[in-house]
Amino acid sequence: MSNFIDFGAAKKMHEKQENQNRVTSLFKIKYPIIQGGMIWHSGWKLASAVSNSGGLGLIGAGSMYPDILRENIQKCKSATDRPFGVNVPMLYPNLEEIIQIILEEDVKIIFTSAGNPKTYTETLKKEGLTVAHVVSSTQFAIKCEAAGVDAIVAEGFEAGGHNGRDETTTLCLIPNVKQHISKPLIAAGGIALGSQMKAAMILGADGVQIGSRFAATEEASAHEIWKNKITELKEGDTHLTLKELAPVRMVKNKFYHELEEIYNDGRNSEKLIAALGRARSKKGMFEGDLEEGELEIGQVSALIHEVLPVQQVFDQLLKEFEEAKVPAI
Repeated sequence: MSNFIDFGAAKKMHEKQENQNRVTSLFKIKYPIIQGGMIWHSGWKLASAVSNSGGLGLIGAGSMYPDILRENIQKCKSATDRPFGVNVPMLYPNLEEIIQIILEEDVKIIFTSAGNPKTYTETLKKEGLTVAHVVSSTQFAIKCEAAGVDAIVAEGFEAGGHNGRDETTTLCLIPNVKQHISKPLIAAGGIALGSQMKAAMILGADGVQIGSRFAATEEASAHEIWKNKITELKEGDTHLTLKELAPVRMVKNKFYHELEEIYNDGRNSEKLIAALGRARSKKGMFEGDLEEGELEIGQVSALIHEVLPVQQVFDQLLKEFEEAKVPAI
C-alpha cells in the first residue's frame, strides 16, 4: 500500500466538510462565528468588521432609537458586501417600528431574544428573512423549533447582559438542547477562545455566538474606558442579578452594590426599577462611568487581556481552534 497522501484531494474534502456546516450554509458565511448583538457595543463598525472577517456581524437594536438603527443598517451595507443581521431584544419599546425598519431596509437576517419567538417569526419568514432566536433553556428551545425559527442560540448563564433565570451552564445546556431539536444550534455564553469554540461544537453546537470577546475590540461602539476595564476583570467580578425583573450579569461596581442594598432592604421591586431607570447601561458602557453605570459582561471576561482589532480576534480564534486537541484517555 502506498504511503502517498493526495493533499489536493484532502484539501477538497476539508473544504467540502466546511461547506456542509449548517450555520455557515444557513447564513452564507465563511466561519460559524456569530457576534452577539450587544447593547452599546454592536454598531455598524463592529458588525461590518465581523462580517468582513468571515463571521456574521449583528447590529444591536436594543440600545438604538429607530432612526439610529436605520442609520447603522445603511452604514453597515456600505461597509460590507457580506451578510449581516440585526439583533432585536423583544422586551424593548418601539418593537413594531424596529421590525418595520428592518423590513424596509431589506435586512436578510434577524436574531430575536427576550420574548416569545411566535410573535414575529412567521411574519419575518414570509418576508424572506432568516430568523434565529436566543434561549436559555431546553424548554424554550423546543418552543422555538415549534415556532419555525431557522436556528436556535442556546445561551448559558455565563453570558453577560440579559440572561436566563435557571442558571444553566453552557456545558450542560448545549448537549441537552441538542437532544431535543433538529434546527442548527448555536452555542453562546462563556466562549472567547478557539478551544472553547471547539468544545462547544464537540458538545453538539453547529457554531458559536461570541459577545464579550467582541465587546473588547477596537471596532466596538462602547467607551474606551469600559473596553479597557474589561481586560482587567478577574474571576468572580461579575454576578447574575435582578431575577425579579429581567436577569442580567453585570460587574460588581458601586451601582451593583446599590442594588444589593435594595435587596438587603427587602427586595423592593419599585426601588430596583427606579435605580435602573436612570439610563444606567448607557452611562456605564457607552459613556464610560465605571462606578455609577451598569456594566454588562460575561464571566469569560477574565480570559480577555487586550483590546484588539476584530480581524486579530478572528485570527486568534481560528488558530486556537485548529491547535486545540482532545487528549487521549
